[in-house]
Amino acid sequence: METLFLFILLGLTTYYIISRGVTKITTTPPWMLWLVLMTPAISLTLWTLVYGEGRTMPTPLVLGLFIFSPVCYWLLVEAGRKDKSPQVGQVDPVATKTAPENPPTPAPLRPITKEEEIKLRECFPWGIYYLQSVEYFPQAMVCRGKLRTNPDRAYQTINQNIKNLFGDRFYIIFQETAQGSPVFTLAPNPYTQNSRSSQDSANSANSTTSHDSKKSSEPFSHPLLALTLFFCTLFTTTAIGAEFVGLSTKEIQNNPALLLQGLPYALPLLTILSIHELAHYFTTRHYQIPSTLPYFIPIPFFLGTLGAFIQRRSPPPHRKALFDLGIAGSVAGLIVTLPLLLWGLKHSRVVPLSDVSNLINFESLNPRFSLLLTLLAKFSLGENFGVNTVISLHPVAIAAYVGLIFITFNLIPLGQLDGGQIVHGMFGQKTAGAIGQVTRLIILFIALIQRELLIWAILLFFIPTSDQPALNDVSELDNRRDFIGLVALGFLAMMIVPVPGVITRLLNI
Repeated sequence: METLFLFILLGLTTYYIISRGVTKITTTPPWMLWLVLMTPAISLTLWTLVYGEGRTMPTPLVLGLFIFSPVCYWLLVEAGRKDKSPQVGQVDPVATKTAPENPPTPAPLRPITKEEEIKLRECFPWGIYYLQSVEYFPQAMVCRGKLRTNPDRAYQTINQNIKNLFGDRFYIIFQETAQGSPVFTLAPNPYTQNSRSSQDSANSANSTTSHDSKKSSEPFSHPLLALTLFFCTLFTTTAIGAEFVGLSTKEIQNNPALLLQGLPYALPLLTILSIHELAHYFTTRHYQIPSTLPYFIPIPFFLGTLGAFIQRRSPPPHRKALFDLGIAGSVAGLIVTLPLLLWGLKHSRVVPLSDVSNLINFESLNPRFSLLLTLLAKFSLGENFGVNTVISLHPVAIAAYVGLIFITFNLIPLGQLDGGQIVHGMFGQKTAGAIGQVTRLIILFIALIQRELLIWAILLFFIPTSDQPALNDVSELDNRRDFIGLVALGFLAMMIVPVPGVITRLLNI
């Protein structure tokens, strides 16, 4: 039943992502893309339903499914691609100028006039960035040249010059090509009204800035919606928490006051998720990036929630900000989660190891799938946790454990996950994409050993490896941030790597 629920949840999530995103760039039917992406999940679910959880699918077949699915998905997307020109936030500086023969909504290839182009070229001082050419695409202008100073100075100077000319009409993105050459890309700002001509540059900038102020005052976050979702999630997690302490639905209906027994699970979990998302929110405020308040996702079963999220309205200004946005939530969440987990483990019960013991059975949790969790369990329970024993979690421990799983998943260095933003800030977008691909394969390999992680492995193949670039995507981080990033990745490794046999023998577990 649990396997069937996870399959339905995964299927709905996948179809939502496809229908809201990928269909904008391809004419391939969404149901076909969904079917291809869900092939591994469908096959694994049918196998479990037919043969039961005791018989695992052959490893070569599993690997074949995970190779077939993304390759076929990519081919279908490319076969029906509507427009292969660079997109906002994902500009390909080395693309050639191509356009479909009959585009449904043609975009102008020259978003500025020839007079404005002359003034644009004047924004690139030859001692800062020697401009060689300006190329026009339907969604961007790519300014190629040679960098003659450090990236920070170049971006600050040219960004200010262009804003003085156009106001906030464009995002000024500073990226590196596949060959490592820095280029400036001007992408239309979707939140401002583009002015097609500018007779007086100063007046144009003042007018655009005035309009931007008006646009920025429009409501983007919806506090009432955020508050409503929070209280809905408080109710659903409390109801699930009551089930975790052994109360049935009938008992709760006969005596609603019993629902309060679910608070030891609900309150710690919502505290962890709230602090995680609020850390992201206040970081966006620090960098003056418009964003929403945290939106919680309530569900009336399973864990009571699928987590929370915030939405950003504009890209981060530089890679340092991108890194800070990624690391803030994880660090803040861990500061709260680890003490709660230690307290909850200390008040949990040790039970004998059995056939039903695994990483998702809260009444018989086997922590040995994770080096970090094993060490925390041994530290909290001491000699009580030994060979052939597992843990029946206290409700607070369940909440902290679930929060730790949320944080760990977000730390995976892939795409727009927190970990993806961290490695993007540390190594740049190109290297971060490669790290994301390798991470997918590593977690898939671990999932073939620890089958409960297969849901993670499947989800990771639905997440794009590249996230949105920072406006200044060339300047590198300082040593302090690099060190913090390496510590975060080390924490992730300790969380997903099984405990080695030498440690189990040393700790007598």
